[in-house]
Amino acid sequence: MPDTEVAESFPDLLRAQIRQGFTAAQQYLAAAVYFDSLRLPQLAGHSYGRSREQHAHALRMVQYLLDRDLDVRISGLDEIHSTFESPRAAIAFLLETEQARSTMLGGLVRAARADGDYLGERFIQWFLEEQVRDTAGMTTLLSVLDRAAGELFDVEEFIARELRVRHRADTRAPRMAGTARIN
Repeated sequence: MPDTEVAESFPDLLRAQIRQGFTAAQQYLAAAVYFDSLRLPQLAGHSYGRSREQHAHALRMVQYLLDRDLDVRISGLDEIHSTFESPRAAIAFLLETEQARSTMLGGLVRAARADGDYLGERFIQWFLEEQVRDTAGMTTLLSVLDRAAGELFDVEEFIARELRVRHRADTRAPRMAGTARIN
């Protein structure tokens, strides 16, 4: 995060992170469609799942702002890349976006500390843990793709065996906006 005279507040950075989260969801969706077009169902399925996760993360941040009675703004998305020169290029691009998201989340923690917003800092901890896992997973996927030396069947087998979407109930996960029960 570059030094500036007036640093952005935690809520402002969280709003930017929400936009980035919805952009990431669409980016993973675009990658999933790309993999589907190449008839790579495991890579596509993995990317569809990551799209849903990113969308859910953004909604968790929306709910946090709502719960704190802070202004929520849903804006447009950043540019989405839907064509790639190869499956490797797509995975490398997705890894870069994960690394950028890690940097943004670190900035959120710094802003929360600077603002003395201990609730905000605590809220972001769950996302930091998720981000470590997500970045490590994409790094592993890129390494496997490189070791497969163009044998995409081997990559598909690895995903089916090792990266199956495991639906685990994380009771520590913040609540998502739009999930309230209406009686």
